[in-house]
Parts: sequence; structure tokens; C-alpha cells
Amino acid sequence: MALFKAIATVGGWTMISRVLGFIRDVAIANVLGAGQVTDAFFIAFKFPNLFRRLFGEGAMNAAFVPLYSRRLERGPDDAPDAPAGPEEARAFAGEVASALTLFMLVFTILAMGAMPWIMSAIAPGFRADPEKFQLTVELGRIAFPYLLFMTLSALLAGALNANGRFAAAAAAPILLNIVLIAATALIYWGVVPEPGPGLAYGVALAGALQFAMLALAAKRAGVLPRVPRPRLTLGVKRLGVLMAPGVAGAGVVQINVMVGDVLASTLAEGSVSYLYYADRVNQLPLGVVGVAVGIALLPLLSRQLKAGETEAAAGSMNRALEISLLLTLPAAAALIAIPDAIVTVLFQRGAFGAEAAAATADALRAFAIGLPAYVLIKALSPGFWAREDTKTPVQIAAGAVVLNVVLALILMGPLAHAGIALATAITAWVNAATLAALLARRGLFRADARLARRLPRMAAASALMAGALVGGAVALDAWLADAALLRIPALAILVAGGAAVYFAAAQATGAADLREVKRLLRRPRKAPAADGGAEMDG
Repeated sequence: MALFKAIATVGGWTMISRVLGFIRDVAIANVLGAGQVTDAFFIAFKFPNLFRRLFGEGAMNAAFVPLYSRRLERGPDDAPDAPAGPEEARAFAGEVASALTLFMLVFTILAMGAMPWIMSAIAPGFRADPEKFQLTVELGRIAFPYLLFMTLSALLAGALNANGRFAAAAAAPILLNIVLIAATALIYWGVVPEPGPGLAYGVALAGALQFAMLALAAKRAGVLPRVPRPRLTLGVKRLGVLMAPGVAGAGVVQINVMVGDVLASTLAEGSVSYLYYADRVNQLPLGVVGVAVGIALLPLLSRQLKAGETEAAAGSMNRALEISLLLTLPAAAALIAIPDAIVTVLFQRGAFGAEAAAATADALRAFAIGLPAYVLIKALSPGFWAREDTKTPVQIAAGAVVLNVVLALILMGPLAHAGIALATAITAWVNAATLAALLARRGLFRADARLARRLPRMAAASALMAGALVGGAVALDAWLADAALLRIPALAILVAGGAAVYFAAAQATGAADLREVKRLLRRPRKAPAADGGAEMDG
């Protein structure tokens, strides 16, 4: 029940954030178009965002939460018999916050000073336009403090998640989209005369607001750490050792993305854009389901393992996989069945014509083949992280990059840009299968009877829904081809009808018990929490 509620909370807030992110992109495009200011801003924002992905969020979460949970459930590494509890965990978080703040302050100052050289490296083409280059450097310096705030926010989010409080950490990213939408509106109304600096200051302000929001939530939850003088304690050293593979893994992912863009740039004009738009659609269920499952599972799994509850940990892994596949299999089936309808309604207007929509739909169908695998990776990786093994997932990911490049080179010949997307999907399945096989070989995971029984029934319900969607798309073809307003309600009918067919089939076949889902979503009566953190906020 705790796992299901946590996934629902994180997934709900993530969905809101993704929708607002889409509105943000549309607003910036409408107000500023595509030109010098947007080029400079996107490059300036990409740099701190890259480092946020490298040693914030994912790497921090994977390393910090298990160590923090150990102190909640058991003594620290160097004294296993020491008393565990909230104060022990808060002291550890304080040590990490102190060292992290000092490191990030120094790193931020150095990066802001070296910004001209940094921008020369990541946007060398801008050097030919001195005005554009200088604007990019200026915006980079304004936006870079965002990284400091986001790294500290990741620490507070980890502490809140480990204590079963997921709402604030899941809702915080919404502030970035709200601030940038507001900044864009002020630029449009002429209140902010300089659009580039206006957006860059918005990024820095959003980072500060997210940190303030999480600090307030941590204080209310009783987990806000007291920050001592910076010291390189055993706990901080251990965190650094565990974070290093996570940073390398995030780097591997970024390399993978970059390689895909490089290969697509060698194909017909528009190929990079087709893959970008298709991936934006594919990322919605991945972000809502995959990210939510990974965030919710890691703290629960860590605490269960530290408390010696191996059977409960195995049950949590099975339920996480069951929830992931229950929601992801129908999403993948829908994207494979009617990608043309989805892309047409979302993107086909103005300069984005029917040919571009068809090419994007081809890429979306290929990406969707790997959607369940992407989510499985998010659900299986905590099985390693919770045991303080951050190296194995990274080693598997590094091998997957090599495989992805080889497959892309083979498939892009006959399938063009869709071959690159298909290579990514196949690689994701190999990655997920390898993670599952290693967990099973080490005796750390085995599919229980309930998962084994329900999985084929989920697949059957998804296939039935896909057939219904194809038939519905044929019936509504005239509406979907309409350039005015009819295609929007047509897609809404397909989505609602497909969901109804899937959940009816899931209930009929026993793939899911909707009464159980309803019971799990129902908020329980208030009860005092023994440790002050068992109830989930929001």
C-alpha cells in the first residue's frame, strides 16, 4: 500500500510538471521564436542542467538514500551497533550538506569565471558571432547558480523520500516551469525588457525557490539537517565512493543521447527533429511511471534491507514491477498502434506538415517498442542501489552504449531515423534483461507467483486494447484528418475508449483487480505515525 501510494503521488506531480513543461516550451517558442536569444538561452541553460544530471538528482539519490536509510534503521558503517534513528540520519545529512555546499560553491565560482572558455567548448560555432557568444556567456553566468540550489535540493529530497514523504520533492520541479512561464509572460508584456537575462534570472530564481520549498518541507517533517563545519567524515567519503559510478553512469547516458544526435545529423534534413518530437511523446509515460517507481521504490527497499526484511524487500520489488508493467504495457501498445493519430493531433500544424508528422510517427512507434524496458530499468536499478552497489548498473549501461551505436549504424541504413530509435529500444531491452538476470543470479530477485500469473494477462489486455485503437482510428479517420478542431476530440475519444477497453479487459482476465487499486488509492484514516515520518505528505 505504501509503495502504491508513493508511486501515485510522485507520478501525479510528475504528470503536472510534464504538462507545464510543454506549456513552457510552447510559450517560449511563441514569444521568442527561434533565433539568437533562444539559441543563447538554451545553450546557457543546458550547461548547469547537464551537471545537475551528472552529480545531482540521480547520482545523489542512488548513493545518499541507502546510506541515510542505514542510519534510520541501523548504526552507521563504522559502528554497526550504534543506536539508529532520525537524529543519527539527520547528523549524517548535515555532514553531507556541509561538504556538498562547500564543494558546489567553489565549483560554481570557478565555472562562472571560466564561462567564456566553457562556452567556446560546448558552442564553438557561436564564436563567429561575437554578440551572440557574449550573450551566451552572460546568460550562462546568470543561470549557473541553479546547479548549487538543485544539488542541495536533491539532498533534501532524498531525506524526505527516505522518510516516506514524497509529495514536496515530486512537486518542486513544477516551480521551474511556473517561473519560466511567468518570465515569458513578463517579457511578452514588456515588463522585462531583456528577454535573455529575464529567462536566465528565472532559472536561478526557480532553483532558489525549489530549495526553499524543500527546506520548509524538511523542517515541517523534522528532517532538516543542522549544517556543521565542513569535514571529510567516513560517511561523506562513502557517499563520494558511491556517487562516482552514478556520475559516470549519467555521463554515459548523455554520451548515448549525443551519439544519437550525431548519427541523425548525417541523415535527411529534419531527422534530428523527428527523433526529438517522438522522444518527447515517449518520455511522458516513461517520466510519469518509470521515474515515479524508481523514486518510490529505492527508500522503501533500502529501509527493508537495512532492517533485515529480505522477504518484504522481494515483495516490494515484485509489486513495483507489477505496477510498472500494468501501466506501461498499455501505453506502449497505444503508441505502437496509433502513433500517426497522436503525432498528427499534437504537432501537425503550420510548418510541421503531413510528411514530418509521418516521419515522426515512425520514430515514435520504434521508441515505444522499448518503453516497457525503459521503465523496467528504472524499477530494477534500485535493487542494486539499495545494496550500495552503484557500479553494476553503470557497467551494464556502458555496454549498452556500445551496442546502441552498433545497432544504430546497422539499422539507420534501411530504416533511416527510425532505425536509430529502434536501436535505442532494442538496447533498452538488453539492458533490462541483463539487470534482471544479474539480480536473479545473485539471489536478489525472483518473480513471485502473482507477477508470473498477471504478466501474460496484462499483455493480452494490452493487445486487445491495441486492436480496439486501430479500429477506432479507422472509424474516426475523417475527424483525425480534419485540420480544425475535430481531430482533438477524436484523439480524446480514442484515449478514453482505449483506457476503458484495457481496464475492462484487465479486470476480466485477472491482470488487475480494480477494486484493489481503488482501495489502495483511498486515503486512510488519520493515525499517529510512530517515527513521525510514516505518513506520506500529500
